[in-house]
Amino acid sequence: MAGIDKATFFVRGRVQGVGFRWWTRAKAKELGLVGYARNLDDGRVEVCAQGPVADVETLERLLTEQPSTSGRPGRVNGVTAQWGGLRSDLKGFSEQ
Repeated sequence: MAGIDKATFFVRGRVQGVGFRWWTRAKAKELGLVGYARNLDDGRVEVCAQGPVADVETLERLLTEQPSTSGRPGRVNGVTAQWGGLRSDLKGFSEQ
């Protein structure tokens, strides 16, 4: 599928217990992306997003922008992105 990609973002900072996964889900759904946001044991949030490249890039910008212009909860200290590896099993966007 041309123009479709997947990225997994590992978000560091104060991002657990502050509504960050809910906010991420809402933004991803607005962009028409599929995937999930889930807490990791080390305090990070893993965000898997798949869809049109421009929309995945928009979500990445929303996750990383400082200061947030979209009411992002918590505090993001950094984001690491891993691109590639489309998944056919992703349906909708969930909080896990």
